[in-house]
Amino acid sequence: MVTPNTSSTALPLTRAPSSVNFQVACVGILAALAGLLFGLDIGVISGALPFIAATFRLGDVMQEWIVSSMMFGAALGAVGSGWLSFRLGRKKSLLLGAVLFVAGSALCALAWSANIMIAGRVVLGLAVGIASYTAPLYLSEIAPQRIRGAMISVYQLMITIGILVVYLSNTQLSASGNWRAMVGVVAVSAVLFLLGVLCLPDSPRWLVIRQRKAEARHVLQRLRGSDEQVEAELAEIESSLQVKQRGFQLFRENANFRRSVGLGLALQVMQQLTGINVIMYYAPRIFAEAGFHSTRDQMWCTVIVGLVNVLSTFIAIGFVDRWGRKPILYAGFFIMAAGMGAVAMMLGQTQLSVGEQYFTVAMLLLFILGFAMSAGPLIWVLCSEIQPLQGRDFGITCSTFTNWIANMIVGASFLSLLHGLGGAHTFWLYAGFNAAFIVVTRYFIPETRGVSLEQIEGKLMAGKALVDIGR
Repeated sequence: MVTPNTSSTALPLTRAPSSVNFQVACVGILAALAGLLFGLDIGVISGALPFIAATFRLGDVMQEWIVSSMMFGAALGAVGSGWLSFRLGRKKSLLLGAVLFVAGSALCALAWSANIMIAGRVVLGLAVGIASYTAPLYLSEIAPQRIRGAMISVYQLMITIGILVVYLSNTQLSASGNWRAMVGVVAVSAVLFLLGVLCLPDSPRWLVIRQRKAEARHVLQRLRGSDEQVEAELAEIESSLQVKQRGFQLFRENANFRRSVGLGLALQVMQQLTGINVIMYYAPRIFAEAGFHSTRDQMWCTVIVGLVNVLSTFIAIGFVDRWGRKPILYAGFFIMAAGMGAVAMMLGQTQLSVGEQYFTVAMLLLFILGFAMSAGPLIWVLCSEIQPLQGRDFGITCSTFTNWIANMIVGASFLSLLHGLGGAHTFWLYAGFNAAFIVVTRYFIPETRGVSLEQIEGKLMAGKALVDIGR
């Protein structure tokens, strides 16, 4: 077990709230850097893949394996992350994730064959799976209640920023075709993250779970503004721990819980079948299909995709608690269906004019806007809201695992679909999925805005229809 960092003394309990908030922000931003690495690993393969394929002379199937191998590792990491965060603690789990980030990215940068590249991507996936579970959990336990949502939102925002940063990096390095340098950018960031995690305190909640209340109080004294806050939060933690997690047992015994788990799985499959990661992983290839044959043009179009992804995320952050979940999902799925349909129409033509090429790019950006403002963040929000307290860890683990498996299937099938169906029919398929999800939202997804988790749980366990558990 790691004891709290004793190299620095506890902050005085009378320190001004602004100083306390500054330290909390520093801890939160450092933990949220896991999201940045997550985004870097998602985005780096988009620019590096064409050059990797040329170096190792790879066909479409092997390229799909390189892309999807990370998601396979992430699925394994997500399954084991709950156990790791409980046994080792949140800090040690993040530390393990950081070590795996360094090892995986270094292995990819030094890869001497496609198989080694795949092995490195699996290791990176393990890191992503651990970090994607542990970092939001750690942030939720470190942050004061008044800024908890904002700090977790920063983690989601950091993912999109990571994608944008690596798209810019890929673009600058694309002239030389140096894919090892592209991947090496992730390795450098991973080392910085590893050094930063060493400075993080342990989670007070985990310390209480492990019967280390004095150490939990010490950490809270460094992060909160008064004795009263510290003692009140310790009491709240101890009270919440009276509710024991009995996820798998509850899953076996209670049909209503099985319904909420099933809805969580369906939501994650929906998120992936929108086609978002088709764009994120294969953007240069898609822009080539649209008539942008210059590598530099393809890469700059990809950068614009990353920028729109970042900016559109603010729409969800700003309006999810004003408009509600379902209205934003309706708008998002409609926008995504329209964007994918327009791209399909353009790719169905034999030759695109310059104006039509830019229209195709605009429609892809419209799709990105629709996803980033709706299904991107809101699916995760809903998956956490619909699970009853006693089974929340189990339900969220199941839905996270499903997300990565669906992600892997999409990544491993896109080039084959493109080759077998052609660009137009492939994008019509994804447009159809998004149109169908409007209907699914109407009849199965609850509106949870302004409804307490206890009310949602009560209606679920009373047997109400899933669409009604938020009313």
